[in-house]
Amino acid sequence: MKITILPPEPGQEDEIIIRCAQLDDGLMKLIYSLKSEKSKLTAYSDTGITMLPLKDVFYFEAVDNKVFAYCEKQVYEIRKKLYELEAELAGTDFLRISKSTIVDLSKILHLAAAFNGRLEAKLKNGEKIIISRQYVPALKKTLGL
Repeated sequence: MKITILPPEPGQEDEIIIRCAQLDDGLMKLIYSLKSEKSKLTAYSDTGITMLPLKDVFYFEAVDNKVFAYCEKQVYEIRKKLYELEAELAGTDFLRISKSTIVDLSKILHLAAAFNGRLEAKLKNGEKIIISRQYVPALKKTLGL
């Protein structure tokens, strides 16, 4: 694989061009990670409205018909439905792990077996979340286990 980096002409925006014989899973992950790096969500907190970078989000959780984004130390409300977020985040590191939770797989530090076929994920911020047994096969497939 050959990688060439050229500065843009004055007045042009940054551009990435990919030339490949076949678009495989590795390239797709690269494309999605590049896209999600600059993606931001409108998030609401007590202090106001914030443009929240997706890379800062550890997981999303739906509670009482509201969706919250959990970051390292802050929690924000996201005024979208969980299924809308799931569709927007398809192909990224975010994966649905229960009826009410979507997690960023890159933020998982450790997985451990829990009772009834569920898994417990310890995140890099120290939080623990449960992966429902009906979502465990999709997680294993995504992780290549």
